[in-house]
Amino acid sequence: QVQLVESGGGLVQAGDSLRLSCAASGRTFSSYHMGWLRQAPGKDREFVAAISWNGISTDYADSVKGRFTISRDNAENTVYLQMNSLKPEDTAVYSCAAGSNWYPKNRDKYTYWGQGTQVTVSS
Repeated sequence: QVQLVESGGGLVQAGDSLRLSCAASGRTFSSYHMGWLRQAPGKDREFVAAISWNGISTDYADSVKGRFTISRDNAENTVYLQMNSLKPEDTAVYSCAAGSNWYPKNRDKYTYWGQGTQVTVSS
């Protein structure tokens, strides 16, 4: 089992940057593919970015390509989401998730979820 705890959210202005972190417990973190997903008020949870267990493969939603970067440090059991050039439409609760199979955009394929961290971008 994997427990996930996100941090790094906050209130920023459009154009600013934030780095989210997701700390995982458990010795099997390095065997899981990791994803970041977000949910804005009144909207469904949507895929943001994902990284394979070994960090070789990544995937991004079209809306964040070129602005967000996902990375992981298996020695530290942590996955990151660097968010640059933030826009008001990026406002959401961001959650990290772990899954055993590489279906990055399919939120149903993630087994373990964190509680989320709020990101608010003002215009």
